[in-house]
Amino acid sequence: RTGALRRGYLAMVWGAPAMPTGTVDQPIGRHATAREKMAVRTQGREALTHWRRLETFTGRDGKPVASSLALQLETGRTHQIRVHLSSLGHPVVGDALYGAPKAEVAKIREGELPNLALGRNFLHAAAIEFEQPLTGRPLVMERPLPPELQFFLQRLKHPRGAVV
Repeated sequence: RTGALRRGYLAMVWGAPAMPTGTVDQPIGRHATAREKMAVRTQGREALTHWRRLETFTGRDGKPVASSLALQLETGRTHQIRVHLSSLGHPVVGDALYGAPKAEVAKIREGELPNLALGRNFLHAAAIEFEQPLTGRPLVMERPLPPELQFFLQRLKHPRGAVV
């Protein structure tokens, strides 16, 4: 566990988790056959991810297409957020390794969703907080979404109109 270190992330995932908040407490280890991947595994190392749904975006059919999430980690495993969200059935948008659901890819190809090719994972290290070693005071550093993620978010909010 990271102790006094707090890390906050923002992510866009496919679909919408059923609950507004949740915690994934599942161990993570090397994937059994795909050695470049990690996976939820009973013999893996402890991994704990808290998430909160911020906003859900729907398609023409009114069904959830994607959701933005705020995340906080208590542990720091390789690909932890990506593995945990994928294990929930809501992989990170743009994640080629842990994947978009085939149904969502089909919606983009069929024109139901705008072509939201991102070229990267929609995963952003938004904040870090820790104790300043000399003073003991909390030190918080925050970063806004990079321009390409801001643009992607605007395309989701206004798929057929001008970006506001």
